[in-house]
Amino acid sequence: MPELPEVEAVRRMLRAVMEGARFERVELRRPDLRAPFPRRFAARLRGQTVQALDRRGKYLLAELSSGDMLVMHLGMSGSFRVGFEREPAVGGTHDHVVFRMSSGATVTFNDPRRFGSMRLSPKTERLRRGAVAGLGPEPLAREFDAAVLAAACRGKKTSLKAALSDQRVVAGLGNIYAAEALWEAELDPRSPASKMSKEKLDKLLAAIRLVLSPRRRRPGRYTDTRGRDRFAVYDREGEICRRCGGKIQRIVQAGRSTYFCPDCQVG
Repeated sequence: MPELPEVEAVRRMLRAVMEGARFERVELRRPDLRAPFPRRFAARLRGQTVQALDRRGKYLLAELSSGDMLVMHLGMSGSFRVGFEREPAVGGTHDHVVFRMSSGATVTFNDPRRFGSMRLSPKTERLRRGAVAGLGPEPLAREFDAAVLAAACRGKKTSLKAALSDQRVVAGLGNIYAAEALWEAELDPRSPASKMSKEKLDKLLAAIRLVLSPRRRRPGRYTDTRGRDRFAVYDREGEICRRCGGKIQRIVQAGRSTYFCPDCQVG
């Protein structure tokens, strides 16, 4: 599933062609994604201007001139494609939504597994009880510090890795970057989340910011511009740890794969 760096890259791409532009035509090529589209979804979007295009955790938020908020989630396999053809292309089997914008851009949502979602809600509803209301703090926000993380983990009967992947603890950090941050901080993903010292939490916060930093957001999901593997431990089971020479292991936590080095992640 795309995580914060990937979703932020999508937001910046869409912002360039959607913010300040009007929906001239909206085409739905199926009745649903993960859930059915809202009633009169296309009609409610047509003619509305995107006043701002923001991100909250893994959600994309388009504030509309009508007062509605278009809330979009990429799911496991969703992606957007931007083109400038006069008419929307017929597209492939998995092109499910097409936005024709007054900017001249055609924005197409493709989702082979259909775990993505799009819905409309009033801004006040979004703030009170919408999909993003229960999300934790943004990991790169100044307000996110060791005290905030400690408070979120206090009393949790779960592992540190599972806690970091919980969107109520920290928004936007998922399976990949949680594993990478724990490797950077030399922390055992199996450690109890509620028993981290302030020193370890400070180290973990620095690691989270590092793995999400712009200098780590290189093109491609698995490789950087030099062709080397982008990740230190994720999806590298059985390979050699770059730091200590140990062997990367894979375990399952909360139904998800966790990759780590048992030789140097001992904190």
